[in-house]
Amino acid sequence: MQNQTHNRKILWAVVALVVAVAAAAALYFAFGPQGAAGQKTITVDVVQLDGAETVHTITTEAEFLRGALEQEGIIAGEESDYGLFVTTVDGVTADDSLEQWWCFTKGGESLATGVDSTPIADGDTFEITLTEGY
Repeated sequence: MQNQTHNRKILWAVVALVVAVAAAAALYFAFGPQGAAGQKTITVDVVQLDGAETVHTITTEAEFLRGALEQEGIIAGEESDYGLFVTTVDGVTADDSLEQWWCFTKGGESLATGVDSTPIADGDTFEITLTEGY
C-alpha cells in the first residue's frame, strides 16, 4: 500500500513537470522574439581588432539577423544546440587560442539573443566587433 502511494506521488510529480515544460514552451512561442515580415533595410558595422570598420547596408525580407547576414555572406560558423555560433565575419575567423570572439550589439547595447533569434526591423543598426579576451 505504501509503495502504491509512493508511485502515485512520483507519477503526479512527472505529470506536473510535463505540464510546466509545456507551459514554458507555450509562453516562449507566444511572447518570445518575433520577427517583422516584409522588406526592411538594416545597417551592420563590422569592426576588426585594429579598429578598421566595414559598413554593410542590407535590404532583406529576413525576419531574424542570421538570415540577413547569411543572405549577404557576412557570417559563417558552427551549429550548436543554441543556434549558429558565429566564428567568421567578413572572412575573418576569430582565433580561439587568442581568446577572440565576435561581439554582437544593437545600437551599442549587447544582444540578449543569438543571431538566430534576434528579430530585425527596418532601420535597425547592428555592430559586430572582433573582441579579444574572455
